[in-house]
Amino acid sequence: MLENIQLTTEYIKRKTGEFEPEIGVILGTGLGGLVNEIEVHHKLMYSNIPNFPISTLEFHSGKLIFGMLSGKRVVAMQGRLHYYEGYDMKQITFPVRVMKMLGIKQLLVSNASGALNPDYLKGDLMIIEDHINMLPDNPLRGRNSETLGPRFPDMSEPYNPEMIRLGMDIASQNNITCHKGVYVSVSGPNLETKAEYRFLRIIGADAVGMSTVPEVIVANHMGLPVFAISVITDEGFPETLKPVSVEEIIKIAIQAEPKMTLILKKLINTL
Repeated sequence: MLENIQLTTEYIKRKTGEFEPEIGVILGTGLGGLVNEIEVHHKLMYSNIPNFPISTLEFHSGKLIFGMLSGKRVVAMQGRLHYYEGYDMKQITFPVRVMKMLGIKQLLVSNASGALNPDYLKGDLMIIEDHINMLPDNPLRGRNSETLGPRFPDMSEPYNPEMIRLGMDIASQNNITCHKGVYVSVSGPNLETKAEYRFLRIIGADAVGMSTVPEVIVANHMGLPVFAISVITDEGFPETLKPVSVEEIIKIAIQAEPKMTLILKKLINTL
């Protein structure tokens, strides 16, 4: 894996020249609009990058964007990878490894998720302060490379407390409804049953989704501080559960995206 990371990093550096990103951004389902705020210097299709997995979802464009945002050099993944697409955990997290090798010092992650906490409503935001991993595999399973990180990385603070504080302050100053909570990641691609929503709430989760945790584990393994934010796109309340479509989820994500974009832009400016 280390050899593939190095080969991919060298290819990207040849394409982007002197541009060295400071901050990495992963944009989730329906949340690729932040790219419109970036002063783009370079744009690479995943399909053209050696060893890079290709997003199979029609609503994930699969581009690596390099440019300036809020006065900082960023690299943004416009389209992320999911376990339910058939990729293994090492493939899903490979781009995080590469971004670290390219020079990023912080990782910012966004996703769309379903509310479990009854205080949350569609269109709200949630800054993730902790997570529960319900995925059936771990990106660190197998032989460890000490070059990348320790065999048993600590996860007592997987999300950076200072960035959480700054994000909540930005939301408050801009009258944005933003919660702070626990995210649980499941494999998908199906949405949950009433019993599953009830179970996930009982074990302590405020929102549920199908991504983010693998990338956060690998970021912590490599010593990268992480900030993650969810757009609440549907409500998983067993007593009032109604059918929901992916089209509805994406519609809500797009409507709420400007609020998330504002928080990320202002946060990046402070880093």
